[in-house]
Amino acid sequence: MKYPKVPAFFMQSPSNYGLLRVSDFLAIASFEHTRESTGSMFLEEHLLLFVLDGENTLTNGGRKHVVSKDHMILLEKATIWDFRKEGNPGNNNIYGCMLFFLKDEFLKDFVKMADVKLTPTDEPVVTCPKPVNRHLKAYLNSIKPYFDNPENIDQGLLRLKIMELLYGLALTDNGLLRQILQLRQPIKSDIISVMEQNYTKRISLPELAFLSGRSLSSFKRDFMAVCSLPPSKWIREKRLEKSKELLLNTALSITDVCYMVGFENATHYSRLFKQKYGYAPSENRQKMKK
Repeated sequence: MKYPKVPAFFMQSPSNYGLLRVSDFLAIASFEHTRESTGSMFLEEHLLLFVLDGENTLTNGGRKHVVSKDHMILLEKATIWDFRKEGNPGNNNIYGCMLFFLKDEFLKDFVKMADVKLTPTDEPVVTCPKPVNRHLKAYLNSIKPYFDNPENIDQGLLRLKIMELLYGLALTDNGLLRQILQLRQPIKSDIISVMEQNYTKRISLPELAFLSGRSLSSFKRDFMAVCSLPPSKWIREKRLEKSKELLLNTALSITDVCYMVGFENATHYSRLFKQKYGYAPSENRQKMKK
């Protein structure tokens, strides 16, 4: 069986991690390291994050959440979160967490098993850290032995453990249960907002389409209807405009500016810049000094 690759944010710092899968889907993970780590994570599934030690600062656009030890947060899929993970100085500078990737089929099974009645609402999902009570701590401890020999864990048992988690959340926090149930309601995001928030990131068009709640073909069609140009060209133009602004108003090097706005090759960036403005990025600052 061919498993999907390990999420990139697991690999952005030296770490110890464990993975538990249901079929070919990554369902539960544990993560521990002793260095401060920064990066970003693209969520293809809803994520319930438990911080066991240390602290994790998460940002998405104008949203910022600090999740400290013995706290949890539920993050919706089709989002990109920047993170800064810091260890606990009182415990050998260790940062540790456990993650549950809540695939839509898990939520569907839970709603069916629990006979939960969904009430449609237009109110947005409210994301905020919540404390982990003793019942949830006991549940997390019951998961830890599974990482010792993950290949021999029964798949049905893992599904039941995830249902157990959802039941536990439902019994202890009605607000979080409501948030979980809201996650099942498909949301189509404002396409321009998605682009404005992410055009400097190294992200593909299929990923941008996913973030907007559309198929790739619908994403391209809707974007053309709004902006009258292809999304790839819009991204290139926005990156060039942002780079010009940074060159004029900061002391950052041309290479740093290139990577900061999302280009991956400084030579290619310089060529595009000259095509648009008629002069090279280095000349941009010389013009300003005159």
